[in-house]
Amino acid sequence: MTKDVHLARGKCCGSGCRHCPYSHINVKDKASRIQNPALMHTPASGFADNVVVLMWSGGKDSFLALRAMLRPGGRLCKVGPSGVVLLTTFDAATRMVAHQDVSAHDIERQARHLDLGLVGVPLHRNAGAEYVQRLKEALDVVRSAGCSIDNLACGDLHLEHIRSWREDAVGKGLGIRILYPVWSKVAGENYETLTADLEASGVTCFITAVTEPRLCQAGIKVGAEYGRALAAAATQMSADAFGEKGEFHTLAAVWEVPRERALGTAAV
Repeated sequence: MTKDVHLARGKCCGSGCRHCPYSHINVKDKASRIQNPALMHTPASGFADNVVVLMWSGGKDSFLALRAMLRPGGRLCKVGPSGVVLLTTFDAATRMVAHQDVSAHDIERQARHLDLGLVGVPLHRNAGAEYVQRLKEALDVVRSAGCSIDNLACGDLHLEHIRSWREDAVGKGLGIRILYPVWSKVAGENYETLTADLEASGVTCFITAVTEPRLCQAGIKVGAEYGRALAAAATQMSADAFGEKGEFHTLAAVWEVPRERALGTAAV
């Protein structure tokens, strides 16, 4: 069905059509069915007038970036949770976040528990070529909700080549400033601070993918709980303690603790 046919119908049919011009507004199971960037969760309080869009993988790094953005007295997001919109890309066929092996359903579950805005971005074939264009479409979806976008944020920790790519391909490509809430110029220098913050959140992070089989010998395997012991084991195996080089990936089980504690917006 072409876009023209959908426009002639005058409304979203709810089927998750590839050329839907209505941002899939009537699709019920968005995690399973959307084919274009669309809002997957709208917070109960609505959106702030100005928002920061956070690139969200569902793992500990993006979770810690979120907490850093919402920290009381911080300058990254002065209006609180309503001023943050999560943005997640996932494979349109498998409905999994690339590399993370995290389901779009789990991402949606996180957003619902935290009650944060979430825009999902399905990536089809030739994702590399279409990536920035799909991000543009996703930002347009956020703007269509009545928001102005101040900045784009991500949970990069210290890899300069990844940051340079983001600045060139995404920052310049979209004409938007990129923030790095948990960045350190010295690799690993802030890991103790980040680990303490993760512990303070009470949120358990589970390993979802391991790219180097040798790490399994040290107990770093799918299903294992990320923590100080696992980080130390990774270091002993000459891997990054946070898996920043892609050695392993995680899922933050934010639904295990109250929303306010997970976000860091209330005293524990």
